[in-house]
This record gives sequence, C-alpha cells and structure tokens, in this order.
Amino acid sequence: MNKAQLVEAIQDQLGGRQQAADAVDVVLDAIVRAVVAGERVSVTGFGSFEKVDRPARYARNPQTGERVRVKKTSVPRFRAGAGFKDLVSGAKKLPKNDVAVKKAPKGSLSGGTATKKAATKKASAKKATAKKTTAAKKTAAKKTTAAKKTTAAKKTTAAKKTTAAKKATPAKKTAAAKKATGAKKATAKKAPAKKSTAKKAPARKTAARKTTAKKTTSRRR
Repeated sequence: MNKAQLVEAIQDQLGGRQQAADAVDVVLDAIVRAVVAGERVSVTGFGSFEKVDRPARYARNPQTGERVRVKKTSVPRFRAGAGFKDLVSGAKKLPKNDVAVKKAPKGSLSGGTATKKAATKKASAKKATAKKTTAAKKTAAKKTTAAKKTTAAKKTTAAKKTTAAKKATPAKKTAAAKKATGAKKATAKKAPAKKSTAKKAPARKTAARKTTAKKTTSRRR
C-alpha cells in the first residue's frame, strides 16, 4: 500500500479524499519534524519513532567487496508496539467492526503535550543561561571600565605631582640664585666704602707735611 492507497482507505471515514490526504500529510509531517528534532514519537499500541546516531565504521561494498569507511550518521528507527506485534504474529485477531489499534489515551503521545512541555522547559533553561551569561559579561565590562578609570586617574595624579615638583624646583633655584646675587651685590657695595676710608689716610699725611713745612719756615726766620 502506498500513500495514495492509504488516502483511499481512510477517505470514507474522514468525509472525502482531500480531507484524508490532508490528514495523512499532517500526521506524517508532525512525526518527521519531531524525529528530526531528536524527539521520540510514541503511539500506544502502534509503535514509536526515534532518531538513532550511528558512529563511524567500516563496511563492504556488496558489488566489489571493497572495504569502505562510512561516516558518522543519524537514521530514523521505528519500533512496533506490543499490540501491533501481537496482531502481526497472530496472537490477537483483527477486529472486524473496530480499529486495529485502539485509540491512545490522553497524554500517551510523547510527541504531543509532554514533548511541548519538555521543549518549553529547555527553552526556559536556555534563556536563563543566556541571561546569566549576559549579566556576567556586563559585570566584567563594568569592572574593566572601573579599573581603567582608576588607572587613568592615578596616572593623571602622578603626572600632575611630577609637573608641580618640576615647577617648584626651578622656582626654588631662582629664589636661591636671587638671594645669592643680592648678597654679592650688597657685599660689593660695602667694599667701596672701605676703599674711600683708605683714601682719606693720605690727607693726614699732607697735613703733617704742611706742619713740617711751617716748622722749617719758622726756623728759617
């Protein structure tokens, strides 16, 4: 039985061929999407669909017998349920006026509400982890910014102190030089006074000479 024959088999129960085709497409699409996402779809009494990972291995080409390396891959797997197995093996008889597989009770489809809840929990956990990571990054960025500002402030303060010290040192040297220059000038000004005193001494000698001359003149008389 192919897909077209399957649609024909159920069209009477669903009220038309188009409705049956849409139902088959929707069911198969839901199963495929769930299995591709790594979820397990289980239908009570019918079976389960799941994704299986196969590791890399070596195989043989059936035509040439050559050994070939097969890469790691994932494949879908279907496992028949107990009710399905019993019907196929003959342990149970197919019902004439009822469905072969009884309707599954609510919540028995692992690809339904339970799966959605699990997906919601996973999404919430991912969002919480992303928020924590973002908060940690922001905190680290703030710490880095604060450290940079502190370092810049320390460097600026040190530079200002160094500049002030350099300015103060020439000022001190200038003041000391001015004091030394003033002292030298004062000393130089005082020195000529002594010289003038020394020059006054010959005047007394002249007076003495005049006195001697007067004495000699008086003697001559």
